[in-house]
Amino acid sequence: MLLTLAVVVFFIARLMQIQIVDAEVYRQILNGRRVSTQTIKAVRGEIVDKDGNPLAANRMGYDVIIDQAFFPASKETQQRNEIILKLINLFEDLDEEWIDSLPITRQAPFSFESGADDEIARLRKLVNAADYATAEDTMYWLVDRYKLEDFSLMDARKIAGVRYDMEQRGFSMSTPYTFATDIRIDSVIQVKEHSYEFLGVDVIESAIRYNPVGDLAPHIIGTIGPMYAEEYQELKDKGYALNDLIGKNGAEGELESYLRGTDGKREIYTYSYGDLIEATETVTPIPGNTVSLTIDSALQRTAQEALEAQIDYLQDTAPAGQGKEADSGAVVMLDVKTGKMLAAATFPSYDLTTYKQEYKTISQDPLAPLVNRALSGQYAPGSTFKPTVALAGLRSHVIDEGSTVMCGGTYTFYQDYRPKCLDVHGHISINRALSYSCNIFFYDVGRRTGIETIELTAKELGLGEYTGLEIAEARGQRSTPEVKKEQRGEEWFAGDTLQSSIGQLLNLYTPVQLANYAATIANRGDRMKLTIINDIREYSTGRVLQTFPPEVAAHMDIEPEAFEIVVRGMVAASRTGSARGTFSNYPVDVASKTGTPETSTELPNSTFICFAPADDPEVAIAVVIEKGWHGYTGAPVAKALFDEYFGYDVRAGVNSGPQRLKDERAAQAKALEQAAQDADVSETGDDSSGESEA
Repeated sequence: MLLTLAVVVFFIARLMQIQIVDAEVYRQILNGRRVSTQTIKAVRGEIVDKDGNPLAANRMGYDVIIDQAFFPASKETQQRNEIILKLINLFEDLDEEWIDSLPITRQAPFSFESGADDEIARLRKLVNAADYATAEDTMYWLVDRYKLEDFSLMDARKIAGVRYDMEQRGFSMSTPYTFATDIRIDSVIQVKEHSYEFLGVDVIESAIRYNPVGDLAPHIIGTIGPMYAEEYQELKDKGYALNDLIGKNGAEGELESYLRGTDGKREIYTYSYGDLIEATETVTPIPGNTVSLTIDSALQRTAQEALEAQIDYLQDTAPAGQGKEADSGAVVMLDVKTGKMLAAATFPSYDLTTYKQEYKTISQDPLAPLVNRALSGQYAPGSTFKPTVALAGLRSHVIDEGSTVMCGGTYTFYQDYRPKCLDVHGHISINRALSYSCNIFFYDVGRRTGIETIELTAKELGLGEYTGLEIAEARGQRSTPEVKKEQRGEEWFAGDTLQSSIGQLLNLYTPVQLANYAATIANRGDRMKLTIINDIREYSTGRVLQTFPPEVAAHMDIEPEAFEIVVRGMVAASRTGSARGTFSNYPVDVASKTGTPETSTELPNSTFICFAPADDPEVAIAVVIEKGWHGYTGAPVAKALFDEYFGYDVRAGVNSGPQRLKDERAAQAKALEQAAQDADVSETGDDSSGESEA
């Protein structure tokens, strides 16, 4: 009883001391409590193809972060620097990469990283250095800024790389800094074992962005990366933080609003001297949505492999000046009825899985593999433009299906400008003119129709117009007096109309526009708004939240028979004309047009448009091969896509797609040789030289 009484008396006395005697002391401690809000990052939505196959997905990985709630106070600069250096040294021993965006080489003598002009300008601005400041000068200011005088020059460079990045990413109580991402599990163990040395350093599980098939449609999928200060100024009102990763290009960039989730919130309670009291999640993060693209992975793979195979074939077998120099190109395939993009390939390309490691190499490649040629490359269409002129002539009743023009090899209407054709076709109709690509016919029709009607028809066909795609594309331009005046300060001459009528002069269009142009002819004048999005789905359940139904962007006011006349001529081009080497015996009627536009290099490109089946079209294709010579060299690429789409070679028991291309090399070479020798079959639409001032 005495013992119990003693304990009770002790506790009563202690409570009196805490609540009465020392009440003011504890009140000050309580009042010194601080509350800060920390963001819980939402998982980014995934990107899948039309069948749900992942193109950009998430997996769980391990990130190393520095949390200011446990990191030495900002005034403890030396201690901060020592912890960072120890962490870097550990990562070097573990052969792990850490984030270092400082655009200065890691080896002395220091120099700026090549190809990092924007980052260098940002760095100079941060340290208030002049535009002409060298890397050595900038390092001097960084050493002073981060108090690195007591470290060796190389260690100072290592620490400065992290400190600079921390500053750029807005490191604060509410914004932890990500030191490294996706480290190995054995490295996680090492960091944990050394945690006593690394105040504020922690390893967390996070969603890591990855591309299951990194070389498939990289230009379409795009990349993500860190946000910079100037980007933050534009996005901060939308809830972004400086340390956020955002889409930079392609679907990742343009569809950011769908893919980005809603971040959660965590409240952190600490005493004024820094000790943690508790952390409470107040807002649960919501993941971003899944974006289902219209891309068909099988068709995309076929497009990429067939394009590369054809370019390799030309390099190996074509004569010098006639395709041997082919080195790049693009191919686009569209669903005619819906405007959905099924495939869009660019060569040369790159792999998203090694993009960061190889960025310096690929960014300096003279063939520019980072450029999305399918959507942003702008090319003269050459003779693929002739169906436009045919439709313009038919709509204005300058010609009809029975009209003929006399082709004697030279167009003699003007005394001082007489462009040529590659052959003498005699009296030639629209059907044979499209089939054999007779220049003289289209010179004459273009002259009589006039550039205004030709330009209007091209515009309605979608040439020189944005297609409606949700990702970045070039607009291109139509060849008009206004464009010539603006770009060259020159007047329009009669001969300019002739050159424009065969797809030369100032005509510049993207492969996706050429494919959409072919699809509009296939639809007999209905131009679809193109889309690359199938639907938007809820991340966790897959429930469809938004669809993108087909939309007609414009309808051409041209008689249906005019389209039928042009389509018959394009089918003739496939069966007996300039593309017969590839499609003469194809199981369905393919409507096509070849082109050989001149370029500034004096090595003509190859352009090819087509759609099939001609009577009830399903898909349209455009192929461009830079320095590919005649347009029919692009036809085998289109055929590989048709084979994959229709499955004809599979039913015939023959290897499909690009493999069949390889098996048919000898037959193809013979067909190309025959096409070049047969004057009636030769592509004659684009070899006329020079620009007119008649």
